[in-house]
Amino acid sequence: MNRKFGIKQIRNIGIIAHIDAGKTTLTERILYYTGKIHKIGEVHEGQATMDYLPEEQERGITITAACTTCYWRDAEIHIIDTPGHVDFTIEVERSLRVLDGAIGVFCAVGGVEPQSETVWHQAERFKIPKMAFINKMDRIGANFWGTIEQMREKLGANPIILTLPYGAEDSFKGVIDVLQEKLILWDEASRGEKYSFHPVPDEMKEEVSKVRQELIETVVEFDEALMEKYLADEPLTTEEIKGLVRTATLSLKVVPVYCGSALKNKGVQPLLDGIVDFLPSPLDVPPIKGINPQTGKEELRYPDEKEPLAALAFKVQLFEGRKMVYLRIYSGVLEVGKTVLNVTQNKKEKVARLFLMHAAKRTRLERARVGDIVAAMGLKHTITGDTLSDPEHPILLESIGAYEPVISIAVEPKTRAEEEKVAEALAKIAQEDPTFRIKIDEDTGQRIISGMGELHIEVILERLRREFGLDLLVGKPQVVYRETITKEAEVEETFDETVGETRLCARGKILVRPRKRGSGNIVGVLCPPEKISEEQKKLLIETIEGQLKASGPLGYPVTDVEVMVLDLDFPAGGFQEMAARAALVKALNKALKEASPKLLEPIMEVEVTVPSEFLGEVISDLNQRQGHVFAIEAREPVQVVRAYVPLAEMFGYSTDLRSATQGRASFTMHFARFDERENLKP
Repeated sequence: MNRKFGIKQIRNIGIIAHIDAGKTTLTERILYYTGKIHKIGEVHEGQATMDYLPEEQERGITITAACTTCYWRDAEIHIIDTPGHVDFTIEVERSLRVLDGAIGVFCAVGGVEPQSETVWHQAERFKIPKMAFINKMDRIGANFWGTIEQMREKLGANPIILTLPYGAEDSFKGVIDVLQEKLILWDEASRGEKYSFHPVPDEMKEEVSKVRQELIETVVEFDEALMEKYLADEPLTTEEIKGLVRTATLSLKVVPVYCGSALKNKGVQPLLDGIVDFLPSPLDVPPIKGINPQTGKEELRYPDEKEPLAALAFKVQLFEGRKMVYLRIYSGVLEVGKTVLNVTQNKKEKVARLFLMHAAKRTRLERARVGDIVAAMGLKHTITGDTLSDPEHPILLESIGAYEPVISIAVEPKTRAEEEKVAEALAKIAQEDPTFRIKIDEDTGQRIISGMGELHIEVILERLRREFGLDLLVGKPQVVYRETITKEAEVEETFDETVGETRLCARGKILVRPRKRGSGNIVGVLCPPEKISEEQKKLLIETIEGQLKASGPLGYPVTDVEVMVLDLDFPAGGFQEMAARAALVKALNKALKEASPKLLEPIMEVEVTVPSEFLGEVISDLNQRQGHVFAIEAREPVQVVRAYVPLAEMFGYSTDLRSATQGRASFTMHFARFDERENLKP
C-alpha cells in the first residue's frame, strides 16, 4: 500500500479525555465521515470500532489505545483513541510520547474533570499542540461557557473559539462557524453526513461578531505584517486568520475550541477541518533528539526519508498469540526483511511484517516512512520504550516512563499442572503492560501481581480467563507500601573480607536526610575526584539507588530520601568496586535504621459527583474511611466532593456509593502521593 500524500499532509493525533467524555464516540464519527467505516457503531451497544477488546465492549470503556488511519480533504490522519480511566494512564502516556497533536474532549455538562486535567498535563509535558472539542451540547446541564472558563482556570489554557453552539440541551440545533460567520445545520436523516450553511440568526450576530473579534485580537500578534494591516483597520481574509491560528496553535499559545454532539452527529466535520488546518505535520515539530551510544553526544534526526532510520517502540501487544510492536517512524524508512538495531538492548532485529492498523484490522505494508505509525512483527527482543535505528547510525531516543503500581493481589493456579502456564501467561501480559508487575514473595512463596487499580487487575484476570483459559485463585487486594525516614543520620561502616588471595576492604561514610513528601530520592557522591572517577561515582550511585528501590529496614522500597556518600577509603590499596558497594550498602542500611523509618501508604485523590440530597451521606462515608474532604463545588444540579483518602480504605467503594445514593452518584480516583494518614488533614 502506497502513501497517498506527502509528509506535509500527515497528522498524527491523539484523542484524550476523562472517562465517558465521548472520545470513542467522536472517533467513530470521524471514521464514518471520512469514509473509513460505513456503519456507525455505538459504545453503549459494544459496537464501537476502536473498542475491539471483549473487555472494552462489555464495559463500554476504552482500555487499550487503538490506532487507525483515515483521510480528510488532502490529509492522512493517524488517530490514537486513548483510554480515559486512570488505571490505564500508561496507554495515554505512551501514545502522547509519539504523537504530534492532540484533541481534548470535554463533556459540556461535567466540564474539565480530574482525568481530563491529568491527560492534558501529560500532553503539556510533551509540548504537544492541542485542540478542544466540547461534546454533549445536547445534554441537560450543558454549559459551553462554563467549560471554557474551567479550561482557563484548571488547565491554564488560552481557548479561542472556532465554533459556537446554536442552542443547548434539548434545543441544540447546530454550530456557528465563527471565522466564516455561518450557521451549520446537520441533516439527521443522513446521520450527520450531509450539512448545510445558513446566515447567522439575528439574535446571535452580536455574540458571533464579538467572539470573532476576540479571536483575531488574540492571534494577530503572531505576524507583524498582519498586525499592521489589522491596526490600519484593513480587514483580514479568512485564510490569513487561519494562518495566524495555525501559528499560534503550533507555538502552544492558544487552543482552538470546537463544540457539538458526537452522539447526535453534529459538529464533527468542522473539527476535522480544524485538524487539517491547525494541528502540526511531522515537519512542524522540532527534530527528534537522541544520544549516539558510541560517542555519548546528542544528535538530531530530521523528518526526512534520506536521514538514517530512527523509530520508537511505544506499545507491545499480543495479536492472535503473536507479538506485535507499534512503532513511530521519526526519520528514514523501515522496510520488511531489513535488519535494524535495537539500540536500547544493543541487539539486531529483523522486521518480518509491517502493518497499517485500523483498530484490530491490519493492512500489509512493504515499507513505512517518516511520520508513519505502524505495527511490526518479528521483533523478538523489542519492548515498550526501545529505540530502533539504522545499524550504521545508532541513536538512542528518550524512553517512555512507567508508573509505579499501587495495588497488589496474590494469585495461584487451581492445579499444580497449570503452574508453568500461569507463569508464561503473566510474563506475556507484563511484556505488553509496563505498569503490571509480577513477583514471588520470598517469605510466603506466593505469586504477587501488582497494578494501577482494582479495574486494572480485574481486566488482567479476565484476560487470563478468556485468552489463556486460566481461572486463578485470587487473594484479597493488598496495598503497595513505601517507607521513608523522619530524621537525619550519619554512619560509617567498613567491609573487610579476603576472597581467595585478595583482601577486599573499603570504609564508607553515608549521610541520610528526609526530603519533602512526593519529591523522590536524591543520591550524590561528595568524594574528591582523586579518590574516585566520574565513572566509579556513577556505579556507586546506581548501587545505592538499587538498594533504595529494593527495600529499607521496614521491608518496603524507600522514597523521599537524600543520600550522600561523604567519604570512601580503601585501606588495602586502590579502588575496589565490590568492596565499595558492600561497604556503602552496609552503611546505608544502618543509617536508614537510625533515621527513624516510617511507613507510607498510597493516598488517592477521590472526586465524587453526587446529587445534593445525598451530599451528607457521601461526606460522612469519606470521613469514616479516614479521608479528608478538601473541596466541595456546586455544579447544578449536583455537588462535586474532592477528598484525599488512603487506598486501603477504598476497596469496594463503588458498591457502597451506589447503595448509599440509589445509584445516582459516580466517582473517579487517582493516585496522589505516598504519605501518612495523619498528614491528610491540615
